Amino acid sequence: MKKILFSGAVLSLILMSCSSTKVATKADLGTYINTITAPELSKHLYIVAGDEMQGRNTGEEGQKKAGKYLIEEYKKMGISYPEAASDWYQKVPSEFMKRGFAPKLNDSENIWAFIKGSEKPEEIIVISAHYDHVGMKNGEIYNGADDDGSGTVALLEIAQAFKEAQKKGHGPKRSILFLHVTGEEHGLHGSRYYSENPLYPLANTVADINIDMIGRRDTLHPNTNNYVYVIGSDRLSSELHTINEEVNAKYTKLDFDYKYNDRNDPERIYYRSDHYNFAKKGIPSIFFFNGVHADYHLPSDTPDKIEYDALAKRAQLAFGLAWELANRPERIKVDRDGK
Repeated sequence: MKKILFSGAVLSLILMSCSSTKVATKADLGTYINTITAPELSKHLYIVAGDEMQGRNTGEEGQKKAGKYLIEEYKKMGISYPEAASDWYQKVPSEFMKRGFAPKLNDSENIWAFIKGSEKPEEIIVISAHYDHVGMKNGEIYNGADDDGSGTVALLEIAQAFKEAQKKGHGPKRSILFLHVTGEEHGLHGSRYYSENPLYPLANTVADINIDMIGRRDTLHPNTNNYVYVIGSDRLSSELHTINEEVNAKYTKLDFDYKYNDRNDPERIYYRSDHYNFAKKGIPSIFFFNGVHADYHLPSDTPDKIEYDALAKRAQLAFGLAWELANRPERIKVDRDGK
């Protein structure tokens, strides 16, 4: 009789332990999401989109200075460049970015940082944002705080959240490549260069989460910033679309606007940011966007205009999605034709 009671007690303890582990795992994502904060995003953005960066035009001094800031922040976090690379930079030559009669661009660089997966390190989640803007015109600085300073600093905060999880034994099972691409404003050059010269095989790239302009509200949402445009999520993988919906319903509760995901969108937004160079290679891709506002591509796109509460929540969504893609048992399937 004592032996039976002892076995029952052990069984109860095992069940309780399993239950506790399950609860803890669920709680982890919520815990790390909350490390992404408006004050930290603001601190980074006032530097990345500050006047001293001179509008971050592709290949120019201001952009290179902004890139050095990003690298120093990754170093502070204890995050390094990918093991497969020799340094922080993927060089993008001027000749690659040559485009018709457009002005010649200087040589530039994509910047990458990397957290290695604990169980499936060969499978890669790419989180991308372009860190260039349009520079200076007639002596005026085009700061590009929203376009795409907002996405640039979101990557820093998302990386920090993953690193904090890793420190506490909850690192991602798949690897995360944080990819700051150059030359977007002049023709999606940096992401095109990466897609044609990938550091890791595209066959091993599970998805691209692209963040381009997530710090403001547009004219179609004058009374709220609790929304985000979701573009491309259902083009190649129905699972990507569903997982994004589930993460948002549980953690961030943003209103999803699929206006620009319409196949007949006259503005063709789907084709106008860096995710597209991944999508056209058959990689499930999603693009988060706040829409066009009155300061778009003007000198008035400055850090003081950013709504940091909205920026934080949208960055949290991108992190939550990346977390789920990185930690689910099976990689998401490509089950649609991309159209």
